[in-house]
Amino acid sequence: MKTKIISVANHKGGVGKTTTVASVGSILASKGHSVLLVDLDAQSNLTSSLMKGEPDTSIYSALLGKSEMPIIPLSENLFLVPATLQLAMADLELASAMARERLLAELLEKVSGKFEYILIDCPPSLGLLTLNAFTASTDIIIPLVAEVLPFKGLAMINNFIVMVRRRLNPNAHVSGILITRWESTKLGKGVEKQLRDSLGKTVYQTKIRKNVSLAEAPYEAQDIVTYSPKSNGAQDYLAFTEELIESMNH
Repeated sequence: MKTKIISVANHKGGVGKTTTVASVGSILASKGHSVLLVDLDAQSNLTSSLMKGEPDTSIYSALLGKSEMPIIPLSENLFLVPATLQLAMADLELASAMARERLLAELLEKVSGKFEYILIDCPPSLGLLTLNAFTASTDIIIPLVAEVLPFKGLAMINNFIVMVRRRLNPNAHVSGILITRWESTKLGKGVEKQLRDSLGKTVYQTKIRKNVSLAEAPYEAQDIVTYSPKSNGAQDYLAFTEELIESMNH
């Protein structure tokens, strides 16, 4: 079994990274796949949106080499490596570590055999933690909000990935771009058309519609499918997960 290690990344916040990791991970687990979610963002939104209470330890101490990677079971097939605010110190603390961009890859190599999918929620920056995520990944998904023209930002991420591929991980590539918080407005349709015209099949067919349930679910420490299975958000993420599985099997 070859583990798929998928980073969900964008250097902008508020584009639906955490929601995508939580939703896709939960849906894959409900389909019987073994899934590990890794919270690599100091804001630890993924951690707080899926578990109640503070974790005793986090990915931070594992990256520093002070502990094994903590893996918390959430349900039968779904597991979480939590984050805490201490991760905000990681760029500074790890700056002088040997092979510092491979720390996460080495941690994941020890456990990857147990999981079919590992999904990484990246911080909203192109710093050392995102570099670690991309170095460990087989696939990278970029969520984008179809509000303002996001091409400049895309070029920046793409250049970063090209550098990672050349120097650290020849497998790193963008599997696809996921349009999130989509609304059927003139702007939304216009941005979507431009994205599809310029990037073709790199843009996933499924769009995630703007949906209040997606914002509410984390407050109940639930994923969207458990919280509101009939909502647009749940339906869209179910469709996207199908598309993702299909695209990865080709």
